[in-house]
Amino acid sequence: MKVVLFCGGRGTRIREYSESIPKPMIPLGTQPILRHVMQYYASYGHDDFTLCLGYKADVIKGFFLNCRPQTFSDCVVSGERVELLGEVQEQWRVALIDTGIWRNIGERLWAVREHVKGERMFLANYSDGLTDVDLDDMVARFEASGKIACFLAVRPPLTYHLADIDETGRVVEFRSSDTSEIWINGGYFLMRSEIFDYMREGEELVLEPFARLIKDDMLMAYKHEGFWRSMDTLRDWQMLEEMVERGEMPWVRRVPGGQVSSLRRVGGS
Repeated sequence: MKVVLFCGGRGTRIREYSESIPKPMIPLGTQPILRHVMQYYASYGHDDFTLCLGYKADVIKGFFLNCRPQTFSDCVVSGERVELLGEVQEQWRVALIDTGIWRNIGERLWAVREHVKGERMFLANYSDGLTDVDLDDMVARFEASGKIACFLAVRPPLTYHLADIDETGRVVEFRSSDTSEIWINGGYFLMRSEIFDYMREGEELVLEPFARLIKDDMLMAYKHEGFWRSMDTLRDWQMLEEMVERGEMPWVRRVPGGQVSSLRRVGGS
C-alpha cells in the first residue's frame, strides 16, 4: 500500500531544538525521525511513500536527493569504490510533493489525492510519532470492518493524576491516566479512497470529515496498549533520544536479512 506522510507543519512546539531543521528531520540517533517512521512501514512491505512537504521543504528534499545507500548501511570504502555489507533490500519510492506552508493536514491530503488515486486503501501518518503496533493486524481488522477510515487509538502519555469530581465538588476518585478510559488519536491512519468523498476544501482531516464518517458509522479506532510516543516537544525528543542511546527501540521491527533500504526519488512541487 502507498503511505502518505505529512511533513509540512511548522513544528512550533519543538522549534527550540533548531530554527533551521523541520521537525521530521530532527535526528534520533543517526537518522531523522521521519526515516524511523518510513523504516517501520517498509518493514511491513509498504515502501511507496508520498511526502506532503511545506515548511522548509528544501531541507527534506535535499536529504532524499542526496541520500545514498551507504549513508545508513555498513560499508567498506576503497578509493572511489563503496562496497555495501549485507543484503540490500528493494528500493523505496519517495514522491516529494510541496503542498504549501500554511495548509492543514486535510488540505495536504487533498493536495496529493492524485498520488493515491486508484488505491483500494492507503496508509497515512503525521510522521512525528513512533509505535510498535502490529500493522498487519491493524490492516486486517480495518479491511474486515468495511469502514472508510481507521486511526490508531492510544493512551495519552500523561504523568498527571486524574480526578473524578461530581457537581458538588466532592472528589469521587483519583487515578492514574493509564487506568482511565481516555484515548487519543495516535496519528497512524488507514483509509479507503472514499475518504475524499467526505472531505471539503479547507477542512481539517479529523474534524469535519471524521464527523461525517462518524455520522455514517464509517470510522473505526484500533486500540493499542503497547508502545507509542510522539515527538511534540524538546522533552519528547530527549526521551526518545535516550531510548535510542540505550538501544531500546520498540518501534524497530526485526525482519530476516533486514538491511536499510535504499531510495528511489520521484520529484514534484
